[in-house]
Amino acid sequence: MNLSRVLAVIEKETKEIVRDPVTVAVAMLMPLVMLFLFGYAISFDVDGVAMGLLDHDRSAESRALVDRFLASGYFVLADSYHSAIEVETALQRGAVKLALIIPPDFADHLARGASAPVQVLVDGTFSATANLVAAYAETIIAAFGVQTVRPIEVATRVWYNPSLRSVNYVVPGLFGVILMAFPPLLTALAITREKQTGSIQQIFASPLTPAEFLSGKLIPYGLIAFLQIVMVIAVGFLWFAVPLKGSVLLLLGVGLVYVFTTVGIGLLVSTLTNSQLAAMMLALIISLMPSFLFSGFLFPIFTMPVVLQLYTRLFPARYFVDFSRGVVLKGAGLVDLAPSVLLLLAYTLAIFALAVWRFRKKVA
Repeated sequence: MNLSRVLAVIEKETKEIVRDPVTVAVAMLMPLVMLFLFGYAISFDVDGVAMGLLDHDRSAESRALVDRFLASGYFVLADSYHSAIEVETALQRGAVKLALIIPPDFADHLARGASAPVQVLVDGTFSATANLVAAYAETIIAAFGVQTVRPIEVATRVWYNPSLRSVNYVVPGLFGVILMAFPPLLTALAITREKQTGSIQQIFASPLTPAEFLSGKLIPYGLIAFLQIVMVIAVGFLWFAVPLKGSVLLLLGVGLVYVFTTVGIGLLVSTLTNSQLAAMMLALIISLMPSFLFSGFLFPIFTMPVVLQLYTRLFPARYFVDFSRGVVLKGAGLVDLAPSVLLLLAYTLAIFALAVWRFRKKVA
């Protein structure tokens, strides 16, 4: 790859951006598509919640309480743990949404007719469902206490978002949604505009390789998108007072990777279409709408049908929303969130390689 040729494309594209700002129009087909997606994807029912168990007592009574949780249909036992550190790690990584901790003297307290303490830890990242999950757990425990005719004390603590402010989980999710909305659209329209005006024929006749041409397109729009995320993050923390538990540098670093993922999607769209209208429609369908519906931005993925949970893995917004909330709300580090980061890197490379292949095919 010749760096001077890439820089020349970057310079040309920068001038085009300054000279010709793009205006986005809404198509008539979008409300229909969104109606179908919302109708099939969204569910506010809370069932199948992943539950972690730390049973210090290991008695018949503690097993009976766990069985009541599982028999309710609201909870699924994801794993059993041997220490509080393991429970914290599971909650931080999102492996469980609720952890039930039974103390070692649980059965003895019940046998004496004394109050038996039980601790329930709830992941408050999704405040819309955290209250419901906690209420289900408390109801099950209370019913168990009535059945055994012995009082049980429940100590419920909400972690990561103790105030249950919706803005605390909405704003970190918006980081991923906003970057999936605009960069792909702008990039796709820029290249299809050259196709429509015929100026791209000069690129075909030049010594530029597809990788050099697309890299020159990728970088300017990537930098614009990166400035967008810096602005959004600053407003999120300063104006909305969203608490930042983790590293802002880590958030920005992985945000830069995500930026090139979204711009790469725009490049790929431009190789599939020849008109700006078609590029705009396709970019909106494969980027903006899935980022709202299938990223966990507003609607928890674990409440969706299993088929749609698998479907969400096709969209990079899911991985960045998980990463963003993990850093902002849970203070998770790179090791804890490594799967999401690696998948974003792989997604970026795959999208760019596919765009280069499609562009080379068109040139040939």
